[in-house]
Amino acid sequence: MKVKVIPVLEDNYMYLVIEEHTREAVAVDVAVPKRLLEIVGREGVSLTTVLTTHHHWDHARGNVELARLWPGLAVLGADERICALTRRLTHGEELRFGAIHVRCLLTPGHTSGHMSYFLWEDECPDPPALFSGDALSVAGCGPRLEGTAQQMYRSLAKTLGILPPETVFCGHEHTLANLEFAQKVEPCNDHVRAKLSWAKKRDEDDVPTVPSTLGEELLYNPFLRVAEESVRKFTGKVAPAEVLEALCRERASFEHAAEPLQPQARALLALQWGLLSTPDRSEPRVDPPWGQVAHPSSPDP
Repeated sequence: MKVKVIPVLEDNYMYLVIEEHTREAVAVDVAVPKRLLEIVGREGVSLTTVLTTHHHWDHARGNVELARLWPGLAVLGADERICALTRRLTHGEELRFGAIHVRCLLTPGHTSGHMSYFLWEDECPDPPALFSGDALSVAGCGPRLEGTAQQMYRSLAKTLGILPPETVFCGHEHTLANLEFAQKVEPCNDHVRAKLSWAKKRDEDDVPTVPSTLGEELLYNPFLRVAEESVRKFTGKVAPAEVLEALCRERASFEHAAEPLQPQARALLALQWGLLSTPDRSEPRVDPPWGQVAHPSSPDP
């Protein structure tokens, strides 16, 4: 199993997963289809399927054009709002692409229909891979936009957190800001300090910080460490879902304080999010940065 990491837009990642014996390929979160097809052509593979984690446009907007350019393509996901969806997946469903197994894991929180994908090959030295979209990122997670804190806690702790401690490919390059927040939460955590130093060097060199591993994330990602006394002390909460909810609020405030929006940008963002007018229902919404949504806990209308 070969994974091509493809940076697109401002800070997104899309992926091309190649089964090296059959040369069959599966794409994850197609935002820029022509860029993807360039790599498909260069690799000489047969693209059969798109796995979409959630419906926001920076993860799904390329599906329509890609399906037009590549007839017969299967577009799979768990949310009917996903562009060009050909089949809706269910939690626990398993797919097969040559020797590659895919387990579909519903991980609501960022959106209600967010699906993560766990891929592995039998009797293969390559480690399994988790494509987590915005459910889990390096040292963080996407903001909770739909559903409850309890649902998000179950997604992170009970669905993703118990997977083998292997490779994680996430949807965005937010690592540096995530680790700066993690250091605020746990200033004495040596794992956070070391990872932050590493991420700063990667940022200076303009090199991606993905992939990560679940084993590492459990050491420095505060959203996976809600049972730790240091994280509970920071939030002033004890129950895991309440700790997570407090972390989400603090993360939004942290982002807002670090990069306050100018009035013009705030008005434009509000317009984009349909807060000043009726949104276009045909266009899924963009994933927002932390702290830049008027009502981050409100579900899509």
